[in-house]
Amino acid sequence: MNLSNIGNIDPKILKRYRQYLRLERSYTPNTLAAYEDDLQKLLSFFADEGIDFRTVTLEQLDRFAGTLRDLGIQPRSLCRILSGVRSFYRFLTLEGEVQTDPTELLQSPQIGKHLPEVLSLEEIEDILAVVDVSKPEGVRDRAIIEMLYSCGLRVSELCQLQMNDLYLEEEYIRVHGKGRKERLVPIGAQAIHRLREWFVERQGTEVMPGEENYVFVSLRRKKHLSRISVFCLIKDYAKRAGVQKNISPHTFRHSFATHLLEGGANLRAIQAMLGHEGIATTEIYTHIEQSRLRDTILHHHPRNQQDA
Repeated sequence: MNLSNIGNIDPKILKRYRQYLRLERSYTPNTLAAYEDDLQKLLSFFADEGIDFRTVTLEQLDRFAGTLRDLGIQPRSLCRILSGVRSFYRFLTLEGEVQTDPTELLQSPQIGKHLPEVLSLEEIEDILAVVDVSKPEGVRDRAIIEMLYSCGLRVSELCQLQMNDLYLEEEYIRVHGKGRKERLVPIGAQAIHRLREWFVERQGTEVMPGEENYVFVSLRRKKHLSRISVFCLIKDYAKRAGVQKNISPHTFRHSFATHLLEGGANLRAIQAMLGHEGIATTEIYTHIEQSRLRDTILHHHPRNQQDA
């Protein structure tokens, strides 16, 4: 399928988007093909309506969804297509191709919630245990994992973290989230300790001009780490640790929120630390906790241990 002939999108952007889906989202060839097919629907709609992908409005996207409904697209399929639209604009925002994400308020039909993958504390410890801290890269990578899990950062937030965003004496960091919104996130003693170990190793590293202030840099490329680099190293460590779940850097963010909720943290506090615009986005973690509680009751309650 050739998307490059539709609309006014540079083929290089579409090529990078495919790479994003394949490497960062870990999609299978069949899923990739489905996303391309769905994206073709969107770009064809833009071409027919004379819409520029960079200036599309929420109203125009709602009209696109309405067109699909009029064609008889079922709610589950419509949800998948709109999920692909959000994915595309999330990528465009991350890449700086658009300044604001027009899909943030785009509504999908209600067909139930998808619960994200969550790591147990033991699985996180297993991943940390396979990091070779005798090497500078290992010291850095252990600090990365600690930051993802201890602060609940998005991978883009971690990659953009700068030295002047760290207030380690006060045990806070400043995070630049979606829409250039800033938030202060507490940082624990373990993550601070790992950061300081990394800074010892980082001192001997000469980086490219303009890259000096980034917290996490590539010792080989001499510039700040990319999202794909962090994704690949997380995948590699999970594989070495024998973790069977399909995880990404975002899995540590989900685990951070879920473990906070399990520990009794207030949902509003978790919302603030994650940088969610509304409480509804955070409420998915209550569904994770309820699902785990149900499984625990079914497995451990004495009434369920009796033979039928």
